[in-house]
Amino acid sequence: MGRLKRKKQSSQKKKKKQDAMGQTGQVAVPAATADSTTSVKKAKTFSPKKSAVVSRPAPAKVRDNVFTRSIQFLREVKIELKKVTWPSRKQTVGSTAVVIILITIIAFFLGAVDIGLSALVKLVLQ
Repeated sequence: MGRLKRKKQSSQKKKKKQDAMGQTGQVAVPAATADSTTSVKKAKTFSPKKSAVVSRPAPAKVRDNVFTRSIQFLREVKIELKKVTWPSRKQTVGSTAVVIILITIIAFFLGAVDIGLSALVKLVLQ
């Protein structure tokens, strides 16, 4: 599992969007050429210059053992459980009561059907 990313604030998103489009929000378009027989040139969009990539030896990848991976998993579980909206005590008691009542009703129904079918089988076999 990868690490969890923090959600960016909306002000940071707007700044990033404005920087990508330029301060005015317009895309630079080259002037039209005098020769009409040449093909139409596409408008060039703003692209930031990429920095020169420095070739470095790759760092030795540290192998995570089971212990460190399980610790990381438990940390992520703790973070996710903080996001859960837990029911109140009243909701939990109410839901539990409904489940117990329904199980009791179904148990009595299945018991009655079982007794009825077993009596029917005894009559057929005699």
